Amino acid sequence: MGFNCGIVGLPNVGKSTLFNAITAAQIPAENYPFCTIEPNVGIVAVPDKRIDDFIKMYSPTKTIPSTIEFVDIAGLVKGASKGEGLGNKFLSHIRETDAICHVVRCFDDENVVHVEASINPKRDIEIIETELIFKDLDTVEKKFSDAEKRSKGGDKKIKAEADFYKTVNEHLLKGRLARYFSVSNQEEEMLMRDLHLITNRPVMYLANVDENSLTKENDYVKSVREIAAKENAKVVVACTKLEAEIATMPYEEREAFLKELGIPESGLDQVIHEGYALLDLITFFTCGPKEVHAWTVKRGSTAPQAAGVIHTDFEKGFIRAEIMKHKDLLSLKSEQAVKEKGLLHIEGKEYLIEDGDVVHFRFNV
Repeated sequence: MGFNCGIVGLPNVGKSTLFNAITAAQIPAENYPFCTIEPNVGIVAVPDKRIDDFIKMYSPTKTIPSTIEFVDIAGLVKGASKGEGLGNKFLSHIRETDAICHVVRCFDDENVVHVEASINPKRDIEIIETELIFKDLDTVEKKFSDAEKRSKGGDKKIKAEADFYKTVNEHLLKGRLARYFSVSNQEEEMLMRDLHLITNRPVMYLANVDENSLTKENDYVKSVREIAAKENAKVVVACTKLEAEIATMPYEEREAFLKELGIPESGLDQVIHEGYALLDLITFFTCGPKEVHAWTVKRGSTAPQAAGVIHTDFEKGFIRAEIMKHKDLLSLKSEQAVKEKGLLHIEGKEYLIEDGDVVHFRFNV
């Protein structure tokens, strides 16, 4: 089960440089269960210090981290919804993403042309949002037109459906994103979900700055923060040019390099962590001398659902989950010690997996 985040932005804002950093940091193909990678998809490991703890404890033959996909969405310029630039090319890609990382240019450089001829993050964000709203309007108008035709037969349910699409359409026409549309009941919630609207996806902003603005924020970043605050969205401040360099460094050298710059974590790692949080994902682990494996599930997943991520048979034949907490294993140093302290929990079908759980599933097929 792959979760992914689409990278959007105007040309020359640093989108491709960020994607190059992602592909440079991409994990080897044998370390994740996906067969082919499209050229516009990068799959990266979610940085997680707990894996290092488990490696020390179990000395496994193999280690598999949690992963997240980033999709480089091409073709967003003013008028893209009307076929400008690569026009509709981006649409099929963006529809398949679970969240959006919006790259905004927050640096001056006369050698890097801006498509709108000046640096203005607020305007740039509005251009992208307008194009996405136009695409959503296309979707909603088609649904409304279809439901309206079908409602001629007098079916009240279809009439309510048509009315709902009309209201969503009016909301979008005011230039408002779909995620600010409030649904009033379960039926509406389902209809909204089935629309798969682009502007209903969670968003984070990446303010792409020059090296000097990494530790001292410039005014461009402040304007991105103002917009993000209204939307309750996260902002990551990074220099994508620098990120592309960091991504090619050996892991040991990265930490020293970042320390020298006075940055606790690389921008790419921040983007990965925020993407993970944006999608409301958590990690659980299966550990042993053969393999330490980090697994990704949605927050609120039950033990059988988590078992199903490993193998569908595990979910079908689920008996119980034996749970140990990362902090207990870390302080007591072994599974045996955790058991002796009575800290191994036996849980059934109702148990909700928590971030950092180390799990042994018992199942019968």
